[in-house]
Amino acid sequence: MTDINSILNFGGILLGAATFIIIGVFHPLVIKGEYYLGQKKCRLYFAIAGVITLVLSLIVNSLFFSALLGVTAFSCFWSIKEVIEQEERVRKGWFPANPNRKPKS
Repeated sequence: MTDINSILNFGGILLGAATFIIIGVFHPLVIKGEYYLGQKKCRLYFAIAGVITLVLSLIVNSLFFSALLGVTAFSCFWSIKEVIEQEERVRKGWFPANPNRKPKS
């Protein structure tokens, strides 16, 4: 009798689920980051995190974890664009502005 693990490869399903979770986590990170840090700092932090996870994805020997780090890296890079758009959504009134931050002139 054959083992189920020798027939099925769950790596793709796990990678897909992890990617789904990573993307889902980045949505509130963009919103909270823009609210508390502002666009410039938030973009800088996403860029730094993206470069770090991209380099780590090149170093890690495991294909699975390398792919997860790559997905995280490009989610960071995409979030830079989303922070800019989040600021526009705040300006339109779709999201609350941080009252402690001075408005742009």
